[in-house]
Amino acid sequence: MEKLVHKDLSYKIIGLIFKVFNKLGYGYQEKYYQRALALELDREKIDYIQEKEIKLDYQNKTIGKYFLDFVIENKIVVELKVANIFYSQDIKQILSYLKASGLALGILIIITKSDIKYKRIINIRDY
Repeated sequence: MEKLVHKDLSYKIIGLIFKVFNKLGYGYQEKYYQRALALELDREKIDYIQEKEIKLDYQNKTIGKYFLDFVIENKIVVELKVANIFYSQDIKQILSYLKASGLALGILIIITKSDIKYKRIINIRDY
């Protein structure tokens, strides 16, 4: 049987985003869903960093930066999108975030007109 990476924490995060969606509904910019999720994380006393900067270095020089929507308990990258479908570039973005941060799990969440959809994305380097 497969073991889910950070199972309890990831289920908690997904539950909180459903709570946000049920209260706000559809039709807002990503930043408002992010702010609402941050309030829920605070209420649940879950540690997180919002808009965490991750530098990409090459030969001791910074060649780029990523800004991650959320890093939760220094374990999970969470990226929120308002969209109708998962786009391959968003999945590739999470994979890049995982590689650069060294974290094991990313959750890509899309807020659609009718509901929330999510994908758990594993840093295959670790598994």
